[in-house]
Amino acid sequence: MNIADIRKDYKLQSLSEKDVDRNPFRQFDVWWREAVDSQIDEVNAMTLATANTAGIPSARIVLLKGYDDNGFIFFTNYNSHKSADIKENPNACLVFFWKELERQVRITGGIEQISEKESDEYFHSRPMISRIGAWASDQSSEIDSRETLEEKFKTLEQTYSNKEIPRPPHWGGYRVIPSLIEFWQGRSGRLHDRIEYTLEESDSWTFKRLSP
Repeated sequence: MNIADIRKDYKLQSLSEKDVDRNPFRQFDVWWREAVDSQIDEVNAMTLATANTAGIPSARIVLLKGYDDNGFIFFTNYNSHKSADIKENPNACLVFFWKELERQVRITGGIEQISEKESDEYFHSRPMISRIGAWASDQSSEIDSRETLEEKFKTLEQTYSNKEIPRPPHWGGYRVIPSLIEFWQGRSGRLHDRIEYTLEESDSWTFKRLSP
């Protein structure tokens, strides 16, 4: 198979300036609900791109765990590679790609830690195995073997047997606070629809159509 010959023509829907909401958060909510209703697997999976002060980028998939007019929330280890980038350069980009709907959403803005209360609430809602995993994993640090990780997990499992598992101080949430949100709808012939919202200094949003 020739990689250059792999292509798909997008024909499902269109996106017009007259149809979108003037508020990008409400527009995201419309698309989010349609994605959920479409029963897309891992609908909350999104690419998180960060960069350090040298401008070296890094990207990985994380899971959206909440959103409102203040931003988009995910959780991670505060000692991870991504968190090191965020400490050096508190800006990030999120990308959702819902291929079943031929849609993409790109979100760019600043990033900050959420409150300890918010992190505690989410942590205690997680399955026990995930709560123990947050203690067992020194995310992004080198380990000598898979067995070492599993032994650490078993030890912690015994330690917290029939006990409340506290949130690790090195684990919690971040909020991406958008200054730009783009909605992309695939169209035939690569003439895609792109509507970009920009946050102005007055804290109001404007939007425009971009060439594909």
